[in-house]
Amino acid sequence: MELAIISDTHVPKRASGLPDWVRERVEAADHVIHAGDFEAPSVVDQVRSLADGAFTGVRGNIDPASVDLPAVATVECGGVEFVVVHGAGDRIGYEDRVADAVREHGGPDTVGVAGHTHDPIDEVHDGVRILNPGSATGADPATGTTMMTAAVDGGDLDVTLHRGDGW
Repeated sequence: MELAIISDTHVPKRASGLPDWVRERVEAADHVIHAGDFEAPSVVDQVRSLADGAFTGVRGNIDPASVDLPAVATVECGGVEFVVVHGAGDRIGYEDRVADAVREHGGPDTVGVAGHTHDPIDEVHDGVRILNPGSATGADPATGTTMMTAAVDGGDLDVTLHRGDGW
């Protein structure tokens, strides 16, 4: 199973739309995870449509109430459980907040997916693997456009970070 993991699209205020290469990876994925900061319900609809309904998303800190998504979502794909949160708040303590949310909503091997910082990470923090795909549009303060894909099979997870904008 192939996942596309994106976040912080910030359309239309900070970006005009998803880059073609991101769109193509989202359309090709078996399931799409978005960790928030869409900016408008129409962008949620667009990503959901590209995902052909195989979509898990959460509301980010700048998303209006009309973005009708939960603050925390869990999804199981290919034998791996994911807890998805935006990760809002100060940069200091970010990893602790995400790891705490994963422990609260998932099991011992659950993987956290978060956004907010616009900086991609794939690290284990306090025993919890945290994935942050960065910004799928390169929205400020990102220094480039990034997303992740993950091959998930029988509980095995292989994550790849993809960079655009000449990275």
